Amino acid sequence: MSTDETSPELAWFKSSYSGAEGGECLEVAATSRAIRVRDSKTPARAQLVFPPSEWAAFVRYAAQG
Repeated sequence: MSTDETSPELAWFKSSYSGAEGGECLEVAATSRAIRVRDSKTPARAQLVFPPSEWAAFVRYAAQG
C-alpha cells in the first residue's frame, strides 16, 4: 500500500444523497493525515485538502442544519 496520499489507491466516496445519474457531486477520501475533496466530474483537477480536525468541525457544523 502506498503512503503517497495522491496515489490512485485512495478510496473515494460520494454522498448517499447523490443521484445515480452523476451530476454535480463531490467525492471525499480520508487518510490518517488528511481529508481530500474533489469534483466527481473532473477528478484529475485540483483537490481540497483538510486536516481531520477541520473536517470534523465542518461536519459538526453542517449537521446542525
